[in-house]
Amino acid sequence: QVQMVESGGGSVQAGGSLRLSCVASGLSYPTYCMTWFRQAPGKEREGVAAIDSLDRTTYADSVKGRFTISQDNAANTLYLQITNLKPEDTAMYYCAADDTGLGLAAVRAGGVRSTVQKFGYWGQGTQVTVSS
Repeated sequence: QVQMVESGGGSVQAGGSLRLSCVASGLSYPTYCMTWFRQAPGKEREGVAAIDSLDRTTYADSVKGRFTISQDNAANTLYLQITNLKPEDTAMYYCAADDTGLGLAAVRAGGVRSTVQKFGYWGQGTQVTVSS
């Protein structure tokens, strides 16, 4: 049984930093692609950062330069380092895994932002709230 558990969210002031973690179990790690998504109230879930099995990364334009995705294969853990947080970063953040290759193909073809449907395994989310 696949389980993915995020942690590290919290309430911070604008300009602050957070490091999100996602521990995955039951997957054949490394997978084709691991991705961080976020969903703000009233908005669609969107991808913000992806990393493949060779540690190649892709970022949404809105977070480039501020978000850094990484993974520790030995620990089956995915990370998202977020710096210079902005109020518009307020959202529930989810990690997701692609073990079919469809997610990776979608990221390579069109970027990470609109790839929700291609990822089959999800965590429960961790809330990030940024105040101005």
